[in-house]
Amino acid sequence: MTNLEQYTPGPANVARVDKEGDNWKLVLVRELRHSPEKVWEALTDPAHLREWAPFEADASMGVAGNHVKLTTVGAPSLHVTETTITRADAPHALEYKWCENIMRFQLEPLGGGTRLTLWTTIDRRYIAMGAAGWHIAFDVLDRLLDGNPLGRLAGPEAMKFPGFQRLHAEYAKQFGVEMPSWASKQS
Repeated sequence: MTNLEQYTPGPANVARVDKEGDNWKLVLVRELRHSPEKVWEALTDPAHLREWAPFEADASMGVAGNHVKLTTVGAPSLHVTETTITRADAPHALEYKWCENIMRFQLEPLGGGTRLTLWTTIDRRYIAMGAAGWHIAFDVLDRLLDGNPLGRLAGPEAMKFPGFQRLHAEYAKQFGVEMPSWASKQS
């Protein structure tokens, strides 16, 4: 049995929505057993990102001002977004734009580990799906840092995963949003 076959995501309890009128931000918080320096490397190094993130980066994301091409994993056709790292305060804060979404990560020391918080702008129609995807991505990141990698689970492959469908439904209910009609056909 592979690590992925043994993996079941936990309950939809790591995300919330901050609402300002029609503008919604998805906020995910995870407590990781690893130092902020180790988590920072996983968030910024292209080799680490290939193991867990829903995109690939062609350069380091750990330097403010760096221009980086992000290639979305599993997009129906090649989807590359060019971004500039707007904030890189190692190992505390990282900010950039992916597609149209502002991505902001904060790393806070917590005992011997790290509290990792992600804020991202996201269209409310996709906020539950985004929460489920990032929830799973952070699980994959956590296992990677533990030395027990699951392998990247992102894009269409993640959406086929039974745990994704459950999380998507739980987050939709929690956020008070409708599940898209196509989502029920994925199960």
